[in-house]
Amino acid sequence: MSNLQIGLAISGAIILIGLLIHGSWTSRKSVPRQAEPLLSSQELDALNAGAVSGSGETNGSHLSFNDELLAAQGSYASLGTDAQNQGSISGGKTARPLMMDALIDILILIELEAPVSGEAALQAFPQSRRVGTKIFAVEGLNAESGEWELLHNGQRYSAFQCGVQLANRGGPLNEIEFSEFVMKTQSFADHFNATPEFPDMIEVISRARELDHFATQHDAQLSFTLMAQDSAWSPGYVHQHAAHFGFIAGSIAGRMVIPSDIPGNPHLLSLSYDSRAALADDPTLAAITEISLLLDVTHVPRSQAPFPLMCQLAQQLASDMDGIITDDNGQSLNESSMQIINRDLEQLYTALEQRDLAAGSPQARRLFS
Repeated sequence: MSNLQIGLAISGAIILIGLLIHGSWTSRKSVPRQAEPLLSSQELDALNAGAVSGSGETNGSHLSFNDELLAAQGSYASLGTDAQNQGSISGGKTARPLMMDALIDILILIELEAPVSGEAALQAFPQSRRVGTKIFAVEGLNAESGEWELLHNGQRYSAFQCGVQLANRGGPLNEIEFSEFVMKTQSFADHFNATPEFPDMIEVISRARELDHFATQHDAQLSFTLMAQDSAWSPGYVHQHAAHFGFIAGSIAGRMVIPSDIPGNPHLLSLSYDSRAALADDPTLAAITEISLLLDVTHVPRSQAPFPLMCQLAQQLASDMDGIITDDNGQSLNESSMQIINRDLEQLYTALEQRDLAAGSPQARRLFS
């Protein structure tokens, strides 16, 4: 064999080895990053040995935190839900239902000749509890306690007030919705031979539009996007890192939340990713290239400093998961950009408080919903 043939053979072997290495490297990069086991192999061996000595047998279960175990837990729903279950998560009592407020509702008083039972009031309630995109509500003046409350069986009421919200994220109350509200209220009052007095429609619609204009100018929902720089993430990988910083699984696949420490309050922040990855048959092969952190500003009290918390968590997750932080347009966000956003938010908080609609208050949560 000539020197040329030997050289060509060596070159071919080097190229082949290079292709194999590149193929292996590419294959490894295409596999999403997986969650790390909660226990080391030594700890697992010791735990299994203890189970054998204690019961004489093992159940063969794998105790590491991996994607298969995560999928078996019902697509993350068993670990927690959203705001409606936060009272049970924190161990506190459920919050009192939101009551109507003249600040954001039309309130129509229905005076009665004699107290009526809660059962009779509930039977008179309209079948539909909506007026367009707004909620139709009735409260009763408890004849015993003298306080307004939502209607309950076993109580007696000396008066009622019907109400509908002037505005929400669906827009202001319009003429058709106001007319429907009048009809529902009059129908309810007729059951008790009462005659309610209604305000002028033009004045009500004007109030609704003014409130909606204010709400539109002061509504804010902020989101950060964390994008994978190198390898994609598996659902288990995202879940494990997010759980480390206090996120729990939400009621929707691909969604996690940080619950409020105030019972009955909505969550502080949410984290979401493609629900198809969360529901994949084999989560270990589901690739996630970006996740979103969301803050509904008007729903969380200023005192809980949700935006600084959001910035801190975004930076920590990006560092731990090898990702970068961007805005909705894909522009990279740094600390100075976050400080500018924070200054704007402080002005927003102040404007809401001056209107008696402080962020996180029941009125603000209803108006911005």
